[in-house]
Amino acid sequence: MTSSVSVTDGATRLLLERFIGDLRPLPSLVAVWAHGSLAGGDYRAGPSDLDLVAVLDRPCSPAEEAWLNALHARLDAEVPSAARLHCSYLAAGELDDPDLRHLTWAHRELMRRPVTPVTRRELHAFGRVLSGPAPAGLLPPVTDRELAEFVAGDLRDYWRPALADPLRWRRDIWVDLGRLTLARATVTLRTGRLITKAEAVDVLAELGAPAELVADVRRRRYGRPAPVSEGWDTQRAELTRDFLGPAIDRALAAAAGR
Repeated sequence: MTSSVSVTDGATRLLLERFIGDLRPLPSLVAVWAHGSLAGGDYRAGPSDLDLVAVLDRPCSPAEEAWLNALHARLDAEVPSAARLHCSYLAAGELDDPDLRHLTWAHRELMRRPVTPVTRRELHAFGRVLSGPAPAGLLPPVTDRELAEFVAGDLRDYWRPALADPLRWRRDIWVDLGRLTLARATVTLRTGRLITKAEAVDVLAELGAPAELVADVRRRRYGRPAPVSEGWDTQRAELTRDFLGPAIDRALAAAAGR
């Protein structure tokens, strides 16, 4: 099994090396890959998550699930930045179905969730091999139609209904993900291309997002956060919801017309 942990940020590199080293005693381990910001070249230590996929030659036994839970909990307790490390564990015989829920460590707990067509396309297009063979030899490809159907469904069935709850939109994670997901999804539905979050910030302006919303996400993700006025979280939530609703509807209508 080979390893190619090459990351500019020293703390992130050490975290990944520690994680892969801790994972290697798992006898079923085949490969570890990175997708998301780390693979796409948009990673920033601090605001970015570390999105990983581990391939196993068989499903985990209950004892192995407990071992993985302990591994992640120990890493989280000993390395502060490990709180942003997420990893899905896919058995080699269960790679074909994008709707299948796989064992995943995320948000400091074990859960089960799908490895989406977007993640699968990222792994094929620019996935980073951290250990073992590359995705192309193991993971089935994602067609353009499968990718577009998933992206449209995510906007329609998840993000559009989420706008009905105003309280969640006062949190940074919601306003950031909501706005950037819309911009990335719009480009994918138009062109079939996946873009980074940094590219998505520029697309937001093209989609008519208020300038203060674009400046807000750019400052916090790619600049130096500055003090904001009292009540900005409420104002930002209203601006975000007012922008996202019609913008999602336009993106879905345009996709349906193609």
